[in-house]
Formats: sequence, structure tokens, C-alpha cells
Amino acid sequence: MSEQPRDNKAHRGPQQGGEAGSATSGGLLGTLDPDEPSSRAGLSGAFEHHDVSPETAARQKRRSRASLATAIALFIAALLIVVAVLGSAFGLFERKDYNGAGDQDVNVTVGEGQSTGQIANSLESQDVVANAGYFVETFQERYPEDFIQPGDYQLKTHMSSDAVIDVMMERGEASHYAAVAQTQRIDDTFQTLSESTGLDKSEFEAFKEDTDRFAIPEEFPTLEGWLHPGEYRFPLDATAEQIIQEMVDRTKATLNNNEVPEDQWFRVITVASLVEFEGVPEIYPEVAGAIYNRIDRPNDETNGLIQSDASVTYGLDKRSYHVSDEEKRDKTNPYNTFAHPGLPVGPIGSPGDESIKAAANPDDNDYYYWVTVNLDTGETKFAENFEEHNRNVEQYQQWCSDNEGRCS
Repeated sequence: MSEQPRDNKAHRGPQQGGEAGSATSGGLLGTLDPDEPSSRAGLSGAFEHHDVSPETAARQKRRSRASLATAIALFIAALLIVVAVLGSAFGLFERKDYNGAGDQDVNVTVGEGQSTGQIANSLESQDVVANAGYFVETFQERYPEDFIQPGDYQLKTHMSSDAVIDVMMERGEASHYAAVAQTQRIDDTFQTLSESTGLDKSEFEAFKEDTDRFAIPEEFPTLEGWLHPGEYRFPLDATAEQIIQEMVDRTKATLNNNEVPEDQWFRVITVASLVEFEGVPEIYPEVAGAIYNRIDRPNDETNGLIQSDASVTYGLDKRSYHVSDEEKRDKTNPYNTFAHPGLPVGPIGSPGDESIKAAANPDDNDYYYWVTVNLDTGETKFAENFEEHNRNVEQYQQWCSDNEGRCS
């Protein structure tokens, strides 16, 4: 900024003559008479000065320092609040992971069908990993197309995510991956196992009727019902017998978890296999209740007949939603629940956890009839009598009419 021109007259006292009035700025004081009052007053007005005692100066200095310290403290406090808020909002101070192989032993159970996120939450809740989200990110980076197999895992608290993944995925040990779908019949399951392991299908088929080898009750005509659906990792050198044994053991574990006594295994597994074909998981207990009603307290309309289309088609070795009247009257089909009262001669598939649970703990209802009125959504209508059931069947027939070719 440029300086403003100085008006020297504003700083001068009364002039004492022409020569004195022309004095330079360096001689300003020389133009004044200290003995004259006017001179003293003018000088006091221009350069007024108040004396400050040492005590006052010290107090002012202390106040200045205190004010500066207060300002600094307030600034730091405000900065800490901002950092804390941002840290909380963006997880800046959230611990992402532990280091090392862990401390105390802990058992972690992975259930059937659990997602990686659900497993991660369980690991965090048991303090195995520090952060569930970080565990999921790490797992997906390492195994983008894989999963954690159901089962029990011996882990430790305070493990790094990588260490947990190493244990749960058996790092360094190659294995065969197999996914067995629900409602899959035994021959299809053998095909899946063959394709997954490289073993010939005939090696599995050799055990199809050998129920004694796997300690399965003699009521079961084959292994149908015992090859538990789900995802598996089999050792590369596993034999067909070892693979079947693992699947059978998983079915037994589900029965035991639902406290099903051995003398009820046939009843529960067979009903569970029907339930899977007759409904969706949300209504498994209702369907199971209706089936038991027909078996245990049949009325004049049902006469102890389950009347399941799925069981008839299983006995005919075909896959269809449609069963003709002639096929329903065919007594040569041991799985024909329209012609034979009670349960069929065996399961019509290998049921999973949810259907076994429903068959072991059925809904207490008065239903005797059910029909799926929408094959896309699985919507099922229940009825206590035949008249009401016929109205529901009309809805199913209308759906079939609106969706040509779907019900054949």
C-alpha cells in the first residue's frame, strides 16, 4: 500500500517566527519552548503517555498469556471434536483386524446355508475376528467364487482374518467341491457326485441298496432320503463309500438335532421328502401337519390316502406336475399314494434341514388338503374339506390356463 502524504503542520506547535517555522522534521522539538504552557500542552496532546507500574504490566502480560492459552485450548478441543465426529462417521478409529493366530480356544459352528456375512457376524460376536466387514472383504478377495463349508471349526479369539480363513478353507489342501440340490433324486445325486469328484457313477450306484453298510434302518429300500443336500468339500482321495458316509452322517445329525428317535426315522424322513415337493420352506410345517392328519386321523373323504402327485411321478420315474386319472389308479406303483393308504414305501428324495425340522415338528392344524395355485411363487392354499379344496383347485387350473405348458 502506498503511503499517504504527511501533513507536517498537524505535528507542529505554534510558529515562533518565519525561520523557525521552516525547520526540518528532524528539528521539530527545537522549535518549542518547554517553559511556555502552550508549548507543554501541545506536546502533551501530541505525545500523551501514561506511566504503567511493574505490577500492572505483569498482570497485563499474564492476561495476555492466559487468553492465548485459552484460545489454543479451545481450538484443540474443537479440532478433537471434529476428528471424533468424522472418525465415528467414517470408521477411522474402528479396529479392522487382529494380528497373529489368536489366544483362547473357541468353537464356531457354520450352519447349512449360512452366508459369508452371517458367518462373519458370528465370528465377530465371539471375538474371533475384530471386524466382520473386513473379514468378508478379505474372504471375497481370496475366494471370490467359493464358500465356507458347514460344520464345526476349532478357532481362537483374536485371530487375524487371514488366519481364520486359512483354517476354515484348509489352505493348501485341495478338495473336490460338490453341490447337491434339494429335491434331487438319488440317481441325479450320484451323477452330481460323479461329475464333481471324477469317480465313475457306477461306484456310487454300487451302494444304492446297501443300507446296512451305513447303519440305515431296514425299512428304507435304498439310500434315497439319506444323501443330505448341501455343499461339500471332499478330499481328493475320498472313495465313493466315504463320500456317501459323510452325507448320511449329516442326515443323522439333522435327525438328532431335532431329537427324532431312531424308530421314527423312516416316518420323519419320508414325510420330509414329500413336504419338499409339496410346498416351499415357509409352509413346510403346515404341509407336514396336513400329511400327518391324513395318516393319523383320516376322515371319510381322505381314507388315509396322502394323494401326493410327487410320490406318484417318483414311482413312475418321470418328472411332471401332471398325473393322469389312470396313473392315480395304478396299484402296481408302490409310491402311488392315491391307491395305497399311508406312507409310500420310501422317501422320494433326500430332504434338507428345514423339511426334516418341519416333519419332526409339524404344525398342529385341521387341514387335509393343499394345492399350489402358483408354480412360480409357490403360493399354496389349504382346506379342511373337499368342497373348499375344489375351489382352490380351480385357482390352480386357471393359473395353468394362463401359463400354457407350465403344468404339463
